[in-house]
Amino acid sequence: MKCTEFLKELTDYLDGRINENLRVELDEHLHWCHECHVVMNTTKKTIEIYRDNQIYELPEDLRNRLHQAIMSKCRKTKSEKTTSHE
Repeated sequence: MKCTEFLKELTDYLDGRINENLRVELDEHLHWCHECHVVMNTTKKTIEIYRDNQIYELPEDLRNRLHQAIMSKCRKTKSEKTTSHE
């Protein structure tokens, strides 16, 4: 499974609205793909925070890791766009 395929199923995965075979496939992908695991975990925690409707202060190390992951993804995306225009 590719990361793009995983991301397409993320909402249904978190909501538990997928069949067992697909859930197993997504779980296997999460087992070896750190980036998708970070995205899934962050999304899940964000949903939990908003569901509780309470302000939650992120621990500094988590905030830094999240910032680094986002910046890394942005640099990668920007680099891919620049290379595709050449």
